[in-house]
This record gives sequence, structure tokens and C-alpha cells, in this order.
Amino acid sequence: MEIKNENNQAPEVEQMPSAPEAEKAFETTDATTAQDEVKEQIPEPETIIEVKNVSMDFYSRDEKVDNLKEFFIRLIRGKLEKKKTRILNNISFSVKKGESIALIGHNGAGKSTLLKMLTGIYSPTEGTIKVKGKVAPLLNLGAGFDHEASAKENVYLNGAILGYSRKELAKKYDEIVDFAELHDHMHIPIKNFSSGMVARLGFAIAIDVDPDILLVDEILSVGDENFRRKCANKIDELRKKGVTFVIVSHNIGQVKSLCQKAVWIENSELMAYGEVNEVCEKYQKYCESLKH
Repeated sequence: MEIKNENNQAPEVEQMPSAPEAEKAFETTDATTAQDEVKEQIPEPETIIEVKNVSMDFYSRDEKVDNLKEFFIRLIRGKLEKKKTRILNNISFSVKKGESIALIGHNGAGKSTLLKMLTGIYSPTEGTIKVKGKVAPLLNLGAGFDHEASAKENVYLNGAILGYSRKELAKKYDEIVDFAELHDHMHIPIKNFSSGMVARLGFAIAIDVDPDILLVDEILSVGDENFRRKCANKIDELRKKGVTFVIVSHNIGQVKSLCQKAVWIENSELMAYGEVNEVCEKYQKYCESLKH
């Protein structure tokens, strides 16, 4: 029997997919579901450094006080005036575990101050800084060394400052000496070392204590060419192992090769934050504009 609708037309019948088409559709659905499940299984890297609305003020006195008596007289009379200088103003960024980020900008922009704040040397005037994990600061190689003590004694002294036990340092002592290439000098007082030898020892101690976060302030510009290459290779090795890096450098080529992101600070202000090539391009264009 022929069935027709009110307009005397045969009704439209929905075509059922053929067996191969149906199978393909199910395969596509299963593949999409599997991809979604994989995405859910891969955890997002945790945020290991968070800088939120951070500002930093330094205070200085315009007038020089020559002696203690004058100081107290001015203090009692309320004439010790302080001048406030804002070093950083409302800076915000975050770093995930395993990321490498560079702080770039001209001298005096506040980059090194920010790096010291990440170590806890300075506390922000405003805002908050959260850092998770073991931090190894390479801010001033050799800082904290006792120049009257031997290089060997300073390995344990400097390691203790970084938070490591004597037992931990004893296990790593030979590796530190090998990297520093100071085998014949470990029993000599640091005061007899050249600045390059001190830098090699300081770097060897800091990078051989398995840090979660490495803070680097222009240390790749010290020492001879072989030492700089050795430092760069070691940093690249640690980066591949998942160590988080925050680097201050004026070498844009080095920044691009070592880092994934960059923070550009200029005149205490955050100018740009994001993918390293984009931020560096903006910074280089700004530098070019200053020449005209």
C-alpha cells in the first residue's frame, strides 16, 4: 500500500547509514573520547612561582650626616627626611614547574631586585610572592664565602647557606670539584683565588645540589669562554631535567635559546610578559627607538 501525506506526496524517509559508515562514525567517536581521556590524565604543571601585584620601595636620605651626634639631633628635631624611590611597581607573573623565564630590561629597571625578592633577601612593600621548592640562587658567585678558609671548607660553608647538610655535600663533593676543575687548589684559602676561580667554585656548588628552582643573574658573562660554555651546557641539561629557571640577562640570543617566556621590566614597570620571542621583539624595537 502506498502511503501519501496531505499534499498527496510520499513522505521523506530518513536514510540510515550503511554499515561501513556507521562503523567509521563509531571509530571517530571512540577516538575523540580517547583523546579527551588522555588530556584529562595529563596533569597541568603546578605553578611554582607566583608574583602578584608586587611593588618595592627603597628609602634614602638626601643629606649626609657626618657623625652620630648630628644624627640624633636631627632625629629628635624630626629633620631626618627620607626620600622614597619605587624600584618595582605592580609586577605580576607566574612560572610553572619546568619552565624557563627571563627577566629583561635596561640597567636599573629592577630585574636584579626582583630576583633577590624571589630568594627572600627582600620582602615586597606591596603584593605577594609565593615560591615552592628548593631554590639555588646564582646572584653573585662567591657571595657568602669565607676568604680566609680553604676552598674545601667553603664548599661545606656555602652549601650550608643554601640549606644542605654536611652528609649531602659529602656525597657531591667530588662532582663539585670536577666541575670547578680546582682539584689542585681545594686546600688553598679563597683569598688567593682569582675571580674566575671563585666563580667556578660558586657555580659548581649551586648547580650540583639538585635545586627545584635556579635563579641566575648574569653569571653566564663571567669567566673564560670554556667556563661560559660549560655553564650554558649545564643549565641546558638541568632545564631538560625539569628544573625551573629564572634568568636575568642582557644577551637576547642567550635568552631566546634558554627560555620559553620573558618578563620585560622598564623604569620599574611591567612592559610585557609572555612568549619569549614576542617579548624580546618588543624590547628590541623599543631599544631601536631610543637610538633615534
